Amino acid sequence: MFEAASLTADPADKTAHYAELAAQAAALLHGERDRVANAANLSALIWMSLPALNWAGFYFHDGHELVVGPFQGKPACVRIALGSGVCGTAAERRETQIVADVHAFPGHIACDAASNSEIVVPLLRDGALLGVLDLDSPQLNRFDDADRLGLEALARIWVDALG
Repeated sequence: MFEAASLTADPADKTAHYAELAAQAAALLHGERDRVANAANLSALIWMSLPALNWAGFYFHDGHELVVGPFQGKPACVRIALGSGVCGTAAERRETQIVADVHAFPGHIACDAASNSEIVVPLLRDGALLGVLDLDSPQLNRFDDADRLGLEALARIWVDALG
């Protein structure tokens, strides 16, 4: 059984905090190839390790659109068209999207009215879209480039675990 250790790095030192989180994620996903099991465990690990979140989870690409996968937080939108909202934009462009104020984002999909900022990382394998990793926060401007780098590393760990 995996036991998450308390992260020792100061959360204000995001680089160190994400390095510890990545090591825990790699250990947690080691030897497991099931995407749903790994997405469930990684979303739970992120939820318990990062401050000021109100949603953390996955949307999987089904070949046509994004479909909600394992997550932590309030019930979510089930289907998102590519190019729609922050998740659909990240999926379509295959680029991480950091949105300081989701209310200013054209076409934002408000699954939780308490969300004010968002970061979405596309999950890619050999250029193919597998889905996205999505984090929302009730704080404006919660996510920055350190979060982008840390979450992109976690996304790679998840993709690599698929084998």
